[in-house]
Amino acid sequence: MKYMFSFLNKVLYDKKHKTLVSNFVYLAILQALNLLLPLITFPYLVRVLGIENFGLLSFSLALITYFQIITDFGFNSIATRDISVAIDDKKRQQDIFNDVMSTKLFLLVLCFLLMSIIVFSFEIFRNHWEIYFFSFGSVLGQAIFPVWFFQGMQKMRYITYLNLFTKIIFTIAIFVFVKQREDYFLVPIFNALGFITAGILSFYFVKKHFDLQLKLQSFERIKNQLVKGKYVFLSELKISLFTNTNTLILGIFVGNQAVGYFSAAEKLARAIGNLQTPISNALFPFLANEMISNKIQTIKKINKITIIGALFFSILVLLGFFFSKEIITLVYGEAMNPTIVLFKILIIIPLASFLDTMFGKQILLNLGKDNLYFRVILWATILNISINLGLTYFYKELGTAIALIITQIFIVLGMWFYAKKETDKFCQ
Repeated sequence: MKYMFSFLNKVLYDKKHKTLVSNFVYLAILQALNLLLPLITFPYLVRVLGIENFGLLSFSLALITYFQIITDFGFNSIATRDISVAIDDKKRQQDIFNDVMSTKLFLLVLCFLLMSIIVFSFEIFRNHWEIYFFSFGSVLGQAIFPVWFFQGMQKMRYITYLNLFTKIIFTIAIFVFVKQREDYFLVPIFNALGFITAGILSFYFVKKHFDLQLKLQSFERIKNQLVKGKYVFLSELKISLFTNTNTLILGIFVGNQAVGYFSAAEKLARAIGNLQTPISNALFPFLANEMISNKIQTIKKINKITIIGALFFSILVLLGFFFSKEIITLVYGEAMNPTIVLFKILIIIPLASFLDTMFGKQILLNLGKDNLYFRVILWATILNISINLGLTYFYKELGTAIALIITQIFIVLGMWFYAKKETDKFCQ
């Protein structure tokens, strides 16, 4: 008992740990919202729009997500780390902010041109071109929202405030205005308006509370940022190749109905997996600083967190597997029974995502081993594409789900292998 009180006293009164706990609480509130809103909106959209239109929106989101990844360019990891180690250097913060935002705006313009070419070049996209252009608004909003800056400064409350306001307002708009199947085009519009509003307001907070102003930088500085973040960006792009590409392949081979069933199961599994996001995002800048001063103690902390988190998510996985029918029926209704077997397969995602994050992001990236992180994702991408085409062609959405899980397990094992190899160097 004495040790417990000693631990609590350290957490509550030590400045570093108070900041960590505060950030975790804010991100936990935000993640609760991110978990709750999809559980409300997805079932509503499936029922109102029908599985075909829901599949269409999921298919369009799979394409748009590529452009979100390109404009992010790994900055949510790399720039967060850079800001966290310059937390007391105002000039360095201003330089990082200008360099990163200039790079993101440059990439945003390139993405819009690329998307336009893709949409008008292929009939499968051209038939619903307006959906893709409406959806691109979310790319704009996400590009101008400096999440990485707030995370690096360990001021997660700003992220929470902005997201709470915008997501609640525009989620309510979906329920008010989306009333029939023909209203499907309103969904990407409201989603985009939410992202853009949050992005605009974030600039107000950055100016008012941190006294930073955006100044566009030279192409040379933009190029330096692109070179610096290439490994993490390519890793995240490769991740998209076995998540969003799976959805695109399924839509091309089978159609929007199959995409609807698969997306319903995957989105629910990932919503559960996102429970680990506030922990991961709060820990990353904190551990980046800790790793600089004491690698061995930081690795021990990560190992303890990994064990506790793995036990927690293992319980969730088992509950989700054995009560999958009840969960799907409760969330989506009996008409979505084909989703049950997919959910049974994909429910391992929460556990796999947590372990992948701990070994990959918290250890490899904080050790500066971006190249090893990229290597795992590269081989996972090759594996996924190799098995996904065949499995999806012969087994439709079931094959897509199996291919995704095989790839997720491969990533966990790869991240663990390299993380153990690196930490053994100084933890022996």
